[in-house]
Amino acid sequence: MNTVEKIVGYLKTMPESKQHEVLDFVEHLKRPVCNHKKVTENSEWEKFSLKSAMRGIEEESSPYEEFLKIQEKLDDY
Repeated sequence: MNTVEKIVGYLKTMPESKQHEVLDFVEHLKRPVCNHKKVTENSEWEKFSLKSAMRGIEEESSPYEEFLKIQEKLDDY
């Protein structure tokens, strides 16, 4: 039994709603590769943008650390 026959066999046993999901997936796979490339490029741009926006934040102290500093100053009085 070849791959197509196996797929058809599975499809025949599935409810129609699942058959529609399989069809949607197959149609997704048939879309041009350039759409996938565009999504990948957008993802890379989003990562870069997020990294740029977050730059320097890891160097900032947390609110809890700020609280401890204030607490230490109050304890010194």
